Amino acid sequence: MRRHLLMITSVLALVVLCTAQAFAAEITVRGRLAKTVEAGGWVIRTNAQKYLILNAQRFQNENWFREGTAVEASGETRTDAITIYMEGIPFEVRAMRPFDEGAQDNNVAVTGAQRRTTRVLISGDAIVQAQPDTAIINISVITQNKRALDAQQENANRSELVVRAVKAAAGAGAEVKTSGYNLQPMQVYRENQPPTITGYQASNSVTVTMSDLLKVGAVIDAASQAGANNINGVAFTLRKDRPAKDQALMEATRAALGKAQAIAQALGGRVTRILEVQEAGLTPRPIYAEGDMRTRMTAQSANAPTPIEVGTLDINSQVQLTAEIETAQ
Repeated sequence: MRRHLLMITSVLALVVLCTAQAFAAEITVRGRLAKTVEAGGWVIRTNAQKYLILNAQRFQNENWFREGTAVEASGETRTDAITIYMEGIPFEVRAMRPFDEGAQDNNVAVTGAQRRTTRVLISGDAIVQAQPDTAIINISVITQNKRALDAQQENANRSELVVRAVKAAAGAGAEVKTSGYNLQPMQVYRENQPPTITGYQASNSVTVTMSDLLKVGAVIDAASQAGANNINGVAFTLRKDRPAKDQALMEATRAALGKAQAIAQALGGRVTRILEVQEAGLTPRPIYAEGDMRTRMTAQSANAPTPIEVGTLDINSQVQLTAEIETAQ
């Protein structure tokens, strides 16, 4: 029981609490290894001071790491570290080696000035342009009649012709599916009177998704000639967008890191590590065909195909990172 309590005490004795901002001095210490009053702890003793090794377990497998060995250790003092007994100055060792017993082993050489670490939150943005590989066309057939059944039947007949024409023009690789259907009354509103139904309107929409962008104009023409009277929109997008997204993400990360390095340089310091990285946004923006497609369908001649020009996609990415910057005090 007593042994177990001693082990628990030794573990608790080496607990270190760190604050958000740490002040550290880079030094080189020459002295002799000694055990501490905290079980399992080690210090480097010099004539003037004791230095409590915070990461002694890193060196305990070395055959020279034993009580009384003269060592030279470089690292940082950690004034933000708190231990139970506070035996000596908390010292985080970066490198340690034994040195000649005859050398001056009880001197402390301070090789750097006081340093301060602080954290900064940085965002980086990037836009990558890519060539779209997919077109999405939304086509509608709208019919009107005094009777709902007549509007519906007329719409069904014309929609069937449109779907057949679109499939033939788009080719075997295209996907054609119904995306919306609506049948509603057309009403006239007069002041101080209830609305009057004057007829009915039926609307049937199909969406065409195709990878052959050169056929977009031909599909629109075929739909118009078969009876479609509304093109709700033409959009170009990127179906295989992973490479472009990865590139945008990398460039946004580089931009954020560049900002962190610029801030560190302005403060006379350096970026010591990246604490956290988050992807804030990555959005491919589809390209939409400009202009009123209904007007084009009415105005185009039988011999003039609808011109469709495909541009490039903008893929936006944003990254936020938290960097630790070390500066002179």
